[in-house]
Amino acid sequence: MRNLIILIFLIISGSVYAQSEILPAEIQIATAMLAAPEDSRSGAMVYGYNEQGNLVVLRKGTNNLICIADDPEFDGIKVTCYSTKLEPFMSRGRELSQEGKSEIEKRKIRQEEVESGKLKMPDSPSTLYVFSGSTDNYDKTTGELKNGKFRYVVYIPYATAESTGLPLKPDNPGMPWLMDPGTHRAHIMISPVNN
Repeated sequence: MRNLIILIFLIISGSVYAQSEILPAEIQIATAMLAAPEDSRSGAMVYGYNEQGNLVVLRKGTNNLICIADDPEFDGIKVTCYSTKLEPFMSRGRELSQEGKSEIEKRKIRQEEVESGKLKMPDSPSTLYVFSGSTDNYDKTTGELKNGKFRYVVYIPYATAESTGLPLKPDNPGMPWLMDPGTHRAHIMISPVNN
């Protein structure tokens, strides 16, 4: 029985360690670029993780795109890229997460800060690109992810169904729709149907 408990502990410890493995910067960058439009990849700024697990700049950018490498603590693979216009909103969210705030608290704080003018939201539509998939389909030696899925989020603060003509839920697979209408977080959701 004791040996069985030790074996289970080692298996769990090993899977936790594998999930928290910090990959080399070049692999993190390659994986992050999967979310970016091809013509923006070479100039995108990239955040990734250092050996202590802290989010740091892995590569400075020369265009208007910021990408974030896969979080080693996240279950599965997920990389994102977004317009530099969204950086104040995104970086504030990361700060609040580091302070231990819940998603509900983060939403409330950022809403108050946007409404007071302390936190600036984009003055025009700004896009977030998300590419995600299973660790079973990920090659950590190359940064390639097979069978990943895209999701696109176009932030358009305070937009409504009336101002955009978009529905508040998708009627068909892949159909764009408006989430959080009338708020600072209003955004168009687009989840393409993957073959």
